[in-house]
Amino acid sequence: MKAWILLVIAGLLETGWAVGLKYTVGFTRFWPSVWTVLAMVASMGLLALALRDLPTGTAYPVWVGIGAVGTAIFGMVYLGESVAPARIFFIILLTVSILGLKWVSH
Repeated sequence: MKAWILLVIAGLLETGWAVGLKYTVGFTRFWPSVWTVLAMVASMGLLALALRDLPTGTAYPVWVGIGAVGTAIFGMVYLGESVAPARIFFIILLTVSILGLKWVSH
């Protein structure tokens, strides 16, 4: 269970650094760049710790999926990105896929 908690936190940090990239403006803004790089390092570090106990073929896609879903939702809520029904459908599909990988993991 601890590995899954680490993986979820790593995925949320991936959302943080993916969104942070926008605010670095190509790494030309100091503080946004610092926080983005720190989030990257922490996210990768927690992923590495989770991989001690979880299969790579499960943990990596879940990590990426959490980051992708979180980033897409952030973009829609805070950045005015499209909230088209098809986009919502595929975000839900991705979320179901992430949960499915968790459920079939041993």
